Amino acid sequence: MGEIPFDSAFHAPVLVEEVREALAGARRALDGTLGGGGHALALLDAGADVTGLDRDPEAIEAARARLARFAREGRFHALRGNFADVDAIPALAGAAFDAILLDLGVSSHQVDDERRGFSFREGAPLDMRMEGRRPKAEGARQTTGGGSEADRPGGAGTAAELLNSADARELIRLFREYGDEPRAARLAHEIVRRRANRPFAVSDDLVGAIRAVLGPRSGPPDFARLFQAVRIAVNDELASLERALPALRDRLLPAGVLAVIAYHSGEDRIVKNAFREWSRSCVCPPRQPVCTCGGRAQGALIHKKSVTASSDEIARNPRARSARLRAWRKAALTASGPVPGPASGPASGPKRAANAATGAPAGRVT
Repeated sequence: MGEIPFDSAFHAPVLVEEVREALAGARRALDGTLGGGGHALALLDAGADVTGLDRDPEAIEAARARLARFAREGRFHALRGNFADVDAIPALAGAAFDAILLDLGVSSHQVDDERRGFSFREGAPLDMRMEGRRPKAEGARQTTGGGSEADRPGGAGTAAELLNSADARELIRLFREYGDEPRAARLAHEIVRRRANRPFAVSDDLVGAIRAVLGPRSGPPDFARLFQAVRIAVNDELASLERALPALRDRLLPAGVLAVIAYHSGEDRIVKNAFREWSRSCVCPPRQPVCTCGGRAQGALIHKKSVTASSDEIARNPRARSARLRAWRKAALTASGPVPGPASGPASGPKRAANAATGAPAGRVT
């Protein structure tokens, strides 16, 4: 492997070597969550041409500056837009790839920049929009879902606007489904009570409501979990992911690989279920004794279970702790039709032995 540093001031990418292994041999890759360009740089270093896509104009600017040499060589292009709306971006019309990567969640820069409102640091604005002021994607058309991204529920407005306008029922669902919060109802009613006296505007307002319900012993893990729940709702992240996966699958060339790094259990569940469904050769009812569908699997899992960061990587980058990588390979075309490949761990048999001999890192599977 090259000695190129993939971390940058904008973002420290996770599971870089595991991603490179899953996407090994790719010649044309789409990085749907470009961020600071760390994963894109790793793929470029491995020989792939890369198209990068990101909702955040600051990420696009940082990646373009960092990867300018590859852009001059015609090997790197950056576009602003949401990976969930890939079919609405004219520059990607008809484009197909043999590797597609999504690294979900927020970048280090977005978390560390208090103006973006992702942090629960004192006085940070309650914003949390991935796009900042939500500029329109470069050349984006209306989405097939009936309206632009800004028109979809949960796809517009700041965190403050959501907390100040959502009714108690919606807030309960938000904190229960996205934050796994057992006291979601109490928290929702506390927010409704407080906003009647003063609208929510900064992180302290939400932290105060959380502490009032969870008690004075609540702390950063609780704040991070519940702020994440609000961020997911603001950016419509789970629905966007569900919409994106089939569209991205259809952009893969035969034998191409779709890899997704998730940080939230809801995200990971969506990815896991989609990959498993696409890997089924039979879609007959489970209790039917004989297969009559004659179906073929659309592809196969590369890893039977998710790949997680090593203890060394977590020590270097604590944000890698919750990262889970899953990868799926589209069926290759043969004279008799598509043939999916077998699933495996991140490295097994001779490959695991080779990794051990060369000292190459391997992720853990869970």
